[in-house]
Amino acid sequence: MTQETHTSVPRRTLLSAVAALGLASTLLLAGCGARDAAPDSTFVLIDGAKTTTADLKGKVTLVNFWATTCVSCVKEMPALASTYNKYKDQGFETVAVAMSYDPPAWVLNFAQTRQLPFKVALDNTGEIAQRWGDVKLTPTTYLVDKQGRIVKRYVGEPDFAALHSLIEKLLAQS
Repeated sequence: MTQETHTSVPRRTLLSAVAALGLASTLLLAGCGARDAAPDSTFVLIDGAKTTTADLKGKVTLVNFWATTCVSCVKEMPALASTYNKYKDQGFETVAVAMSYDPPAWVLNFAQTRQLPFKVALDNTGEIAQRWGDVKLTPTTYLVDKQGRIVKRYVGEPDFAALHSLIEKLLAQS
């Protein structure tokens, strides 16, 4: 085996690996900010009312998947409520979607005792989480623009200062 042959194999392998990483990162980022349309969904709220993604067009909307048993979800709820209260009069909406494994009575109790000011929905079948990218980790939050496109996805608690800046930018757009 010559030196040239010996070094060309690792170089080829390295180039293949770099190309694969580039493709993988492109695919991962596509779900996070490619402005894909939010999936058609009907949210059944804890008061029995329904709202759809079509109803939310024209508003900047935060869709948060959470569970009462998720420590991070419970921790971020006051910040979500504060964010909603800060922007609700400017065309901002929040829908907190409780995961299918969360008992409805617990969700109702949580929402009432903490006086959550935004829409709280139940995903009894898991269909909504499935439509939004097979959400399994909570909290997972999507920010949707006025045209109904997903602008950003957060897994875990968002950086609320950065989130507020993005919300303000989206609210300013027509």
